Amino acid sequence: MLALLDYGAGNIRSVEKALRAVGADVQRMDSVHGLEKASGIVLPGVGAFDDCVNALRRQELLGGIQKWIADGRPFLGICVGYQALFERSEEFNSCALGLGVFKGPVVRFQPTPAEPHLKIPQIGWNQIELARPDCPLFRGIPDGAYFYFVHSFFPQPADESVIATRTEYGRKFASAVWRDNVYATQFHPEKSQANGLRLLRNFVEIAEG
Repeated sequence: MLALLDYGAGNIRSVEKALRAVGADVQRMDSVHGLEKASGIVLPGVGAFDDCVNALRRQELLGGIQKWIADGRPFLGICVGYQALFERSEEFNSCALGLGVFKGPVVRFQPTPAEPHLKIPQIGWNQIELARPDCPLFRGIPDGAYFYFVHSFFPQPADESVIATRTEYGRKFASAVWRDNVYATQFHPEKSQANGLRLLRNFVEIAEG
């Protein structure tokens, strides 16, 4: 059974539907009670970094996630659920601390001399470059595959070895990370058609061992 963490994120229904479409047994959870029975955790997210982190803290899920990851159990973060794994965010002059699983900030896209009129947020399809072709989350997904993005902010990992994929949008940024049992994507696999479903199926297989 996969635990889909419910802290009020608006896209939880679409993530749940996509996971069920790839054969996952999914249960929504809004507290740590019963979490030990799960084989994997999925943390979805839309909206603001602060809203996500503060809601997780109120529901006492923050510590539960940190313990889960420290215990070496499979975890997948999506969009803001990816950003929450980092230390802090520039969004709205945030003072909320993230999970701190990865070192580094979450920063905003900025226009560049090459693209002075860069549209922010990035909304739509974009390609991934496989920085870690050995990452099991991307098994069967080709380099250059398209995924769906909706975001104005992105993490900057201090340790570049955790970057699983990169994507070009004004500059290259880390669109997915992987370290041991922790996987996370800035893009939305639940909105990414065949490639997204393949990625979610891969995570279900990882969680089931």
